[in-house]
Amino acid sequence: MKIDAHQHFWLYNKRDYSWINDRMTTLQRNYLPADLQPELTETGFGGSIVVQARQTVEETRWLLQLAGRYDFIRGVVGWVDLCSESELKRQLDEFSKSEKLAGVRHVIHDEPEDNFMLRDDFLKGISLLREYNLTYDLLLFPKHLPVAREVVSMFPEQRFVLDHIAKPLIRDQVFNPWEEDITRLAEEANVWCKLSGMVTEADWKNQKPADFRPYLDIVFKAFLPTSSGGNTPFSVNIPFRIISAVPVAVKPVALAIEESLSFGSNSSYNS
Repeated sequence: MKIDAHQHFWLYNKRDYSWINDRMTTLQRNYLPADLQPELTETGFGGSIVVQARQTVEETRWLLQLAGRYDFIRGVVGWVDLCSESELKRQLDEFSKSEKLAGVRHVIHDEPEDNFMLRDDFLKGISLLREYNLTYDLLLFPKHLPVAREVVSMFPEQRFVLDHIAKPLIRDQVFNPWEEDITRLAEEANVWCKLSGMVTEADWKNQKPADFRPYLDIVFKAFLPTSSGGNTPFSVNIPFRIISAVPVAVKPVALAIEESLSFGSNSSYNS
């Protein structure tokens, strides 16, 4: 079954979704399950994972309510206050009553401190997640990757998921130090990487497969194991540390993924 691993719902208003700026006018409207379900059916997807777009417990509560009403919502990545020693366990106890809570996320790249993830209270919060069998989604910019690796290495039993390949500057075709840092992060065996959110970092009006291909090559090389003598291309059997969240409708990215995997069918991208 194909699952869309990263999508959002919202009742749009400028106050709660200030990050949706005037460059994103297409997003300045409500997006609800009734909008997504026909798209999933048309493209052959059996469900989706909905991810928080507001940093409130009300957001998590609302998404879990939607997941309870719509079977195609297979999981929720919500928000909890990881830095609140007094509230965190209560929030996790409440939300974990739903089997659809899959993980939590914090918008690291909006924090004024680049080392936010090294705060003692944040680290203590991360340490609780494994008890609830929850993943933690890393939403950050390339500059945060070294700190992310440090945090990931502290919790080898905790599963981490890197969102949006850490948002490299695809629009400007900037690769360093992103390439070096994401490769180092991939050395940690408890990190997965989502192929998601790349379109928002590219030139929306003029994007083409060639814009995405180099970034995909780097991510595949970093997160997929090298050949051990087999001959199965990843386009047939993609190993588990890459999570695709790219709808078929996003043709430039989908084509770039296909090209990158096809290129790898006779190279070190084989498994």
